Amino acid sequence: MAREKIISSTSTGAEDEQFNTSLRPATLDECIGVGDLLEKLRISITAARKRAEPMEHVLLHGPPGLGKTTLAYVIAHEMGSTIKVTSGPALTRPSDLIGILTNMENRDVLFIDEIHRLPPAVEEYIYPAMEDYKVDFIVDSGMHSRTINLPLKPFTLIGATTRAGMLSPPLRTRFGISHHLDFWSPQDLLRRCTMSAQMLKMPYDGPALEQLAARARGTPRIANRLLRRCRDFAQVKADGRLTVQTVRDGLKLEGIDELGMDELDRRFLRVIIDTYKGGPVGIEAVAATLGEENDTLVDMVEPFLLQSGLLARTRKGRLATIKAYQHLGLACPDRPEQSLFESEQDQEEK
Repeated sequence: MAREKIISSTSTGAEDEQFNTSLRPATLDECIGVGDLLEKLRISITAARKRAEPMEHVLLHGPPGLGKTTLAYVIAHEMGSTIKVTSGPALTRPSDLIGILTNMENRDVLFIDEIHRLPPAVEEYIYPAMEDYKVDFIVDSGMHSRTINLPLKPFTLIGATTRAGMLSPPLRTRFGISHHLDFWSPQDLLRRCTMSAQMLKMPYDGPALEQLAARARGTPRIANRLLRRCRDFAQVKADGRLTVQTVRDGLKLEGIDELGMDELDRRFLRVIIDTYKGGPVGIEAVAATLGEENDTLVDMVEPFLLQSGLLARTRKGRLATIKAYQHLGLACPDRPEQSLFESEQDQEEK
């Protein structure tokens, strides 16, 4: 495997990122939970290698922690090439992007995380680079300005985003492969937890990993993080073996309930229920009440609550569902259940 060269990257913490990297699959055969995308990638990679060409540009979108970065590394490995990693917010000037592109070798992979946050001035240079493998760089200004055409070696761009709707149409249509990553099933999460436990050489009981997978919010990154927490708990408070009781006690200490909700999830729902009488309420109001950023709630909290049926998102705002009241052990509002929802066409915000 070629040695990955990382230019810059974003993570949830250096220690957690190192842990996740150590458990990251290296080949398509080791990947779990991405459905028919694996076959699409396998075909595209095989065809590209036979033609000695770069693979098509790839756009991966979906909630955080579902394997977008991992797939970028796997694609680079399968192509036998080097991956260079950066993020949209890190590319503040066109020269930042040009410096990376001109240093790439034939069939290298450029991974841009949070690609929806690329500044417009930088995004304009992406278009000719993706289509024609060249960039036109303007030097000087006024009557003395001149354009320098810089040829690039053929490469593959892999973009990742949690906000596909914020990508401009010209950028989105330049990706040959576009795929939405969904939350993982409990079965796939159990396979991931089992593989991770074996890689860590951790003694475990099968039902213990089932408990852990059921509370991982459909997200492999969270599954690995919870596995790490439970491993520490078992080592200090038990005999080092992961049992059902160890997982329950360890996750209780972390504030993770049986659905996988953490303290922020519960605070989010309680604010809607207690402060805003169950909703509807705008996300800005909820964020201000919680003292959190809008993006944190939209990207990290809402997707799982929506998928779990604990939250409804309508044109008028967010609504706590009957299921949310029941899960929190609260009395349901004295109104028909259907009044908690609006019609089907109102499920998307303006």
